[in-house]
Amino acid sequence: MSAPPFFQSAGRGDLLFWGEKEGPTIVIWESLSEQEKKSWLEESSMMHNWVVWCKSKKGAEEIRSFELSGKEIFSNYDETKSKEDQNKKNGSKKEAHRGQSVRYRSWWKQGNIKMALSEDQASCWVHKDLTVTTKPIQALLTAARVSGGKDECQVRLTGIEQEYWMGIEIGRLGGYGFRGTITAGDGSNQKGGKMGAGYVNLRKQRKRQQKKVGHEEEGSSSNRLELAAFVLALRGTPVTSPVLYLCDNPALLKAIKRWVGEGGKATLVVAPDADI
Repeated sequence: MSAPPFFQSAGRGDLLFWGEKEGPTIVIWESLSEQEKKSWLEESSMMHNWVVWCKSKKGAEEIRSFELSGKEIFSNYDETKSKEDQNKKNGSKKEAHRGQSVRYRSWWKQGNIKMALSEDQASCWVHKDLTVTTKPIQALLTAARVSGGKDECQVRLTGIEQEYWMGIEIGRLGGYGFRGTITAGDGSNQKGGKMGAGYVNLRKQRKRQQKKVGHEEEGSSSNRLELAAFVLALRGTPVTSPVLYLCDNPALLKAIKRWVGEGGKATLVVAPDADI
């Protein structure tokens, strides 16, 4: 279960993860089991302050239970479909706005953390007696029309999002309170031997760097890419500044540990990526 931190409460069925069971209810329809749908419909019959997010209906699909007492205030299905048809008529290859990126099914079992472009469109329903102004509806339309890939990560350590960011790994390790330079790096090994690396500075968002890494014949191990990202981060950090570097590869830490310090074991002689 993942819920945005700005919700005052979150839960599933009768189980509350945090907060109190009061105020407006937001439901993700397709995430509910048949029994949960039935239970929520019985509960919602006595209230008007609910919002349902669901997949947009395509054609003459069966009416869903909540539609009988609700009204649709937002959907990007019809608009997307009309744009696709118009593009085909005009001979344009430009695709209409699709849903945002989503995780692959069962990604936690397969270890596949890549994102896929959602082929589904979203709809938002509220109770028919609820008045919704044009401002929030326009905000939904603006968000749905955003083109491009995944959202950029924006760390906010003030206001209601602070609890969320302080609860993730770097927050619990005290990283956001680090007084020096905080950087994070990663590598990319694409098909055809195309390797790249990059890093980003948390407090200086404009100071980021990406580079191509070597050639296929020089080796395409994942550790080589991680090392390249680390080197870029070090080059972009003054030697007088303490640096906290975040990575997702323990092999990088093991390799560096063998190269630094004193004694005869600190050597690069047999290191496979000694050039980096």
